[in-house]
Amino acid sequence: MSRIGKKPISLPNKVTIDIKGQHIAVKGPKGSLELDLPSKVKVNQEGETVLVEREDDSRTARERHGLSRTLVANMIEGVSKGFEKRLSIQGVGYRAQAQGTKLTLNVGYSKPVEMTMPKGINIAVENNTQVIVSGIDKAIVGNTAAKIRAVRPPEPYKGKGIRYVDEFVRRKAGKAGKK
Repeated sequence: MSRIGKKPISLPNKVTIDIKGQHIAVKGPKGSLELDLPSKVKVNQEGETVLVEREDDSRTARERHGLSRTLVANMIEGVSKGFEKRLSIQGVGYRAQAQGTKLTLNVGYSKPVEMTMPKGINIAVENNTQVIVSGIDKAIVGNTAAKIRAVRPPEPYKGKGIRYVDEFVRRKAGKAGKK
């Protein structure tokens, strides 16, 4: 049995789950999410807990068991609490601005880089150097943060670029001068 897959998922208050075969719909205070589960996996609700079970012990069922449980748990957490990723911009003259669903990054290129955020993603900028990406779908939040970071990844010599707040960038010494 999968260690992750056999754990029950508790439903917080104000979160409802609707299971119709392989289709799951989760509604909560932050919004609603839907997911079609892969075959060989089924979801059962027992009171305030949700259990993900596999139909048999085939290899594909075992592979999908833990994955499906994690996807359902992330949906429930997303509609109740939401997810957020924080990015930090480091470098002289590097800054960000948010206008509605657009993020404008000035990160050393000849022109500012404009990015349009996908539906369901909220963007906030603090102190022109802190970008906060938030939403209810963990995968979209993570992918959007990764795309923003990819505009100017941190470089190892001066550390300039866009990085996650908790990311450590290993620095290199650079050239040794002539003696």
